[in-house]
Amino acid sequence: MGALSLRLPSLTSLSSAAAAVPRYQFCRRLLLPLRPLSAANFSVQSSIVEKEVATPPPEVERSSSPKPKIQQEKDRVITPRSQDFNAWYLDIIANAELADYGPVRGTMVIRPYGYAIWEAIQDYLNVKFKETGHSNMYFPQLIPYSFIEKEASHVEGFSPELALVTIGGGKELEEKLVVRPTSETIVNHMFTQWIHSYRDLPLMINQWVNVTRWEMRTKPFVRTLEFLWQEGHTAHATPEEAEKEALQMIDMYTKFAFEQAAIPVIPGRKSKVETFAGAAKTYTIEAMMGDRKALQAGTSHNLGQNFSRAFGTQFTDENGQRQHVWQTSWAISTRFVGGIIMTHGDDAGLMLPPNLAPIQVIVVPIWKKADESSGVLDAASTVKETLQAAGIRVKVDDSEQRTPGWKFNFWEMKGVPLRIEIGPRDVSSGSVVVSRRDIPGKQGKVFGISMESSTLVAYVKGKLDEVQSALLEKATSFRDSNIVDVCSYNELKEAIAQGKWARGPWSASDKEELKVKEETGATIRCFPFEQPQGTKTCLMTGNPADEVAIFAKSY
Repeated sequence: MGALSLRLPSLTSLSSAAAAVPRYQFCRRLLLPLRPLSAANFSVQSSIVEKEVATPPPEVERSSSPKPKIQQEKDRVITPRSQDFNAWYLDIIANAELADYGPVRGTMVIRPYGYAIWEAIQDYLNVKFKETGHSNMYFPQLIPYSFIEKEASHVEGFSPELALVTIGGGKELEEKLVVRPTSETIVNHMFTQWIHSYRDLPLMINQWVNVTRWEMRTKPFVRTLEFLWQEGHTAHATPEEAEKEALQMIDMYTKFAFEQAAIPVIPGRKSKVETFAGAAKTYTIEAMMGDRKALQAGTSHNLGQNFSRAFGTQFTDENGQRQHVWQTSWAISTRFVGGIIMTHGDDAGLMLPPNLAPIQVIVVPIWKKADESSGVLDAASTVKETLQAAGIRVKVDDSEQRTPGWKFNFWEMKGVPLRIEIGPRDVSSGSVVVSRRDIPGKQGKVFGISMESSTLVAYVKGKLDEVQSALLEKATSFRDSNIVDVCSYNELKEAIAQGKWARGPWSASDKEELKVKEETGATIRCFPFEQPQGTKTCLMTGNPADEVAIFAKSY
């Protein structure tokens, strides 16, 4: 097979960000088996983890297994979140075995545990897409450069991020090819061949693919040269249908964020400056991370007729007239995994919302004497089978080379919502101990939960629901306490300088919006759908304003 040669044009970083918002009120350092990491490179090899054992926390008084303990070589700490948020984030990704850096600078290898979170996102959204009439399909990764050039604002917006193929099979290509940065152009090329009459509309498809955007500054999951996403594309006969579709999809993303990821995003409309290249309108969900930066967690674009006119995508309407279709596109990516980490994680590690956790319950069997092991392991197996039969994702950690304390710390670091402990006394009493990941120490531990099938299942499901709700409540409280309502530009600058989000009336020009970005580093994250009533005055110009906007620094 002939080689492909990749030529890269000038590079700039991609601007993607987001935020989250509340109601309006206007004018333990933990020892873990870790190794040092850096933003430049990180990798946790199983062989290293196998050699390191953390000291059990003081409250763990239950005995270890009869196997000899592995000698502890080093105790390292997860960088405290308050000390260095970026280092903390990378520590969690590495030591929870979510991802690693690829051999090409800016790429990421998603490890099984990290990919399982992405699969949970896929599983939920796939059902919702199909319920609303969308079908999955696939478009090629290589796109003729001439396609990109057909829509002027599109090529201008994406040109700095493009990766180009110029040689194939050892020969210079007649036309350079773009490695897919997004698919609006190739989708329109095919839509033009498939759509002829109003009877062919609406046409609604989705694809789960990788995309490439050449980034200078990368951050695992949040911004990488290549990432995974779903991108939906639809064509409609009227502008009203297209607008309804764009809003329907951003509403679907909003519900997913709240109900599955426990992230209280703020849905809204992007400013003209922040609108997707080639779109008439861009809708967004903005999330507040633990460092109070905004993350653009998902977008839905009303493309109008921009691409259909560029590609000649037309249909014959009911009156026999030729019309250009009205289109949308919408996407959520693996960036959402980064959002979950940065929203819920703490100094002990990852904290996963139960609805998306690959493992919802970890069972840790504990015994001291050899003759106790079979009874404890049998009980653990029974508990696992009971919970699995009820649709709960559960795993038993029956490895004999680890202390219970090491296992507790390890699975806490992996973010498993619930832990069940079973020892000889528990077997005798027919009960278990249940601990919540979101409530550390003894406060989150409950003794004497019956192993009886219906009782145990009901209790575990109830606790998983409580954890899901508690994570959303905590994130919402954090978000709301870090949004400041402002009435002037000075107040906006002060709020941003304090690391908070600023929300205030805005009707100023694009030039003045760019001035805010230049002077404060903050951008308009969105004009929220939820708007306060009453008259408003633009914080920048003093002119009347119809809407409030949210400003924040972002990823």
